[in-house]
Parts: sequence; C-alpha cells; structure tokens
Amino acid sequence: MLQVEAEIIANWKYSGIYSFYDMTADEEDYQEFINEETRGEHAFSVYERGKLIGFYSLTPVESETVDLGLGLRPDMTGQGIGGSFLQKALDYAELHYGARSFTLSVATFNERAIRVYKNAGFKVIHTFMQPTNGSEYEFVKMRKTS
Repeated sequence: MLQVEAEIIANWKYSGIYSFYDMTADEEDYQEFINEETRGEHAFSVYERGKLIGFYSLTPVESETVDLGLGLRPDMTGQGIGGSFLQKALDYAELHYGARSFTLSVATFNERAIRVYKNAGFKVIHTFMQPTNGSEYEFVKMRKTS
C-alpha cells in the first residue's frame, strides 16, 4: 500500500452505526494505519477498474494461518459485493502466504459482515471485549479452514 492510498483510506467516512469503522474514530488506529512502518508490509490496496475500492490486511499469525482485516470503500458497502471482496482476499492469502486457515475479528453489532463471513465458511470461535474508539466493544473471533 502506498502512503497516499493509506491516507485516502484512513479518511473514509462510513454512515450510521458503521462510522465505528472510520479510522479517525480512534487516534491510535489512525496513526498506526497512516504510518508506513506500523502499517507494515501486509497491507494491500484493492483496485477495481483503476479505482481504489478497499484494502486488505493479511497478517501471518502461525504456520499456514493468516489473520484478515479488510475494508470496502464506504459507498460500496451494503451492495452485495462483500462475499466476492472477501473471496479475493482469501485467494490472495492462499497464493502468496500458503494460507490454509484464516482468522478475523469483527464487532458483534456488524451483523451484515458476520453474515458475509459465515456464508464464506467462517465459524465463531469466541467473543471478547476490545478497547477501541474511546470505549470497550464486543467482538467475535472467527476462523475458516480450507
């Protein structure tokens, strides 16, 4: 991910309850994302037809397991493309990281994303509390094995 792409993504604004995912909602997350060193080499910009549509964070956590983070451009959410967006991340992680197992974490209120993940074969492992955005929120950890 280029620095200019990170800065564009970090300033995306989501509507309603999804504003929770605005990078600027948590200063620490924002700073980590826009700093090239802390963002690291596992953040990827996603383009479609020459336009920036999202990002993937693919972090190897153990042998053949990659932890996913992903974000779709705000104007593209809720349009039924989350499944294909996720599948491209899984395919990329398999090809470039040799991943056979995938984990991700998602806020429990985000039923729309959880439905996409379950449809792709992810299962809930456990629920946990995560400090972010100035408070603590409930998240689920999910896993998929190919």
